[in-house]
Amino acid sequence: MEFHVSLSGRGELAAQIYRQLRDAILDGRLREGERLPPTRELASSLDVARNTVAVAYDRLMADGFLVGRAGAGTFVCAPARAALGRRAPQGSGVQPRAVWRSIPSKTTTRTPPAFDFRVGTPDLRLFPMETWRRLVARELRVSAAGYLAPEGHAGLRDAIARYFGIARSVRAAPDDVIVTQGAQQALDLIGRVLIEPGDCVAVEEPGYAPVRRLFHSLGARVAGVPVDAEGLDVTAIPRAARLVYVTPSHQFPLGTPMSLARRTALLAWAERRDAVVIEDDYDSEFRFEDRPLEPLQSLDRSGRVVYVGSFSKTLAPMLRIGFLVAPASLQPALRTAKQLTDWHGEATSQAALARFIDEGLLARHVRKATRVYAARHARIAAFLADRLELVPSAAGLHLCARGEVDLAGAPEVAVEDLATYYAGVPEPGVVLGYGGISLEHIDEGLRRLFAKGNRGRR
Repeated sequence: MEFHVSLSGRGELAAQIYRQLRDAILDGRLREGERLPPTRELASSLDVARNTVAVAYDRLMADGFLVGRAGAGTFVCAPARAALGRRAPQGSGVQPRAVWRSIPSKTTTRTPPAFDFRVGTPDLRLFPMETWRRLVARELRVSAAGYLAPEGHAGLRDAIARYFGIARSVRAAPDDVIVTQGAQQALDLIGRVLIEPGDCVAVEEPGYAPVRRLFHSLGARVAGVPVDAEGLDVTAIPRAARLVYVTPSHQFPLGTPMSLARRTALLAWAERRDAVVIEDDYDSEFRFEDRPLEPLQSLDRSGRVVYVGSFSKTLAPMLRIGFLVAPASLQPALRTAKQLTDWHGEATSQAALARFIDEGLLARHVRKATRVYAARHARIAAFLADRLELVPSAAGLHLCARGEVDLAGAPEVAVEDLATYYAGVPEPGVVLGYGGISLEHIDEGLRRLFAKGNRGRR
């Protein structure tokens, strides 16, 4: 491989080569088993004597960083790196804004738990991978290279407008749709366009913590608004709020839908206060009972609602495709914000998803997955019925139950603590996802969670 070495002056050249190669090994830029250029080749590229490089290599071999193999070349030797560890990073006086020191970074678990009730993960075994590979391969053969428009692939925007117009009664033309890298980027774009530093943004309490942190990072004063059995309490929204974030179809994390009366009241409030409502249609594709109420976006008559959706949980998180549907007055600014942040998403996946929707494959997948998730939902609800207070829910990939549970008593069972979704005074309970656990493992996982006297207290 070609390796960059920067030489300054003409003194101690072998020592400079030695130090830079050693640092590259300690940093992990040169990995175990990688072959270094022959001494003659590296000397020629650096315009130094071959013996200068040979001296550096010999010293690295003596220190255990390199090993020579007769007839094969010189290779990185990992034992020395493992013994010494990584080189300490250089210090710096440069610091981020204070807000970034207050926002925790999310950590991922490399080893999946034995019983996975974590929230927000679909069952990837249900994703039609072979069909997806066929669609992607087709697009790789026919797609022309080049940049997309910031708002995304035209065929996908058309497919989204038609599909969600039928499946969710969203009123949108293709020009109203902007394709994003998941719902989180959609929310970021909306915040960039609408939030001035110090603005008040209202979010649900309990609610989706990444949204609260995102708006906080953009300089907003984030106010939690309580949620009850009918959804967001509109009367509790601060008068100063100019942006309200809600999940009315399947409130996160409780799972309750917002009543029609609350939807109407929220839209009336937004019109009176000259505010914008972000409707995140979170996790509502998989419904186990009656058709949901119409989205806020379809009830809106004054252009106050920005509708946000995603395919991450419907299909697979790896796709990183979401979208927003915005009023005409916001579309130019949102397209510009999209262009300034990442220009556009990945063209091949967007084109493949357009075909996936147009060929009826998305609707078929949703029907199949809904049957699977309905059985898991019912099994968990039946198990918990006499142990905790279940929050009514008829959709999505998780359900919520109130009550005291010792979550530390079964480390092999991964569940979510309801308290973590509160910014203020928490309420005891659990949030149980069922996308990552099969039906046959649910009972055993819940038995372990409630073993050893941990019966749950309402």
